[in-house]
Amino acid sequence: MRAEAVMTTPVISVEPTTSIDDAAKLMLSHKVSGLPVVESGGRLVGIVSEGDFLRRSEIATGRKRSRWLEFLLSPGQAASDYVEAHARRVGDVMTHDVETASPQTALEEIVEIMTRRRVKRVPIVDDKGNLLGIVSRSDLMKAMVRAREEAASAPSDDATIRSALAAEFGRQSWSGNGLIRVHVDKGTVDLTGTIFDERERAAARVVAENVPGVHSVVDNLVCVEPISGLVIMPPKQSD
Repeated sequence: MRAEAVMTTPVISVEPTTSIDDAAKLMLSHKVSGLPVVESGGRLVGIVSEGDFLRRSEIATGRKRSRWLEFLLSPGQAASDYVEAHARRVGDVMTHDVETASPQTALEEIVEIMTRRRVKRVPIVDDKGNLLGIVSRSDLMKAMVRAREEAASAPSDDATIRSALAAEFGRQSWSGNGLIRVHVDKGTVDLTGTIFDERERAAARVVAENVPGVHSVVDNLVCVEPISGLVIMPPKQSD
């Protein structure tokens, strides 16, 4: 799936000259934690987020440093701290170094950007840097829910379920190369066989639960501790 399939558009945005007050009110009224900052022509120039409003003189949260640190602090850094706490325009507090993506970027890459940069949203731009949309964490969650709903609505009989389970277990290195066996009856999956780590039990159950058409999973897997040979029987099934 690509960014264009899940991105929010049109995007609520502000300009560098927008006041701090107006940006904050806009974020609160639309219940968003950040806004793209664009020039009048539509080119993305930054992002302003809740984090940019943390160190503010109005609420006495500006940076406070010890006296000896203030002595060592460069005049430029002191000036930057002052702007952060007292600026009136978005352009003075926004993040300039924004990593963007194109509409064709895979969601996997979007998530990598979010994780690496520790950001909650990735602007989507064209080849000229003009803002087209934005992919946020909530957009990814919505896409996940839609995908699961679509999968759940697809008809699936026991044979199809069995085939899907066999394929997924075959793709997983932890599955023991066929040591986990599957029986399916009217949407109920019975897992039998041998595992060698208790964490594989939860993974096997998750595999079964994610196949459309599965109504319940019965765990009859036996765990054998590979060093001691200790045998751990499957948990008792709740009624």
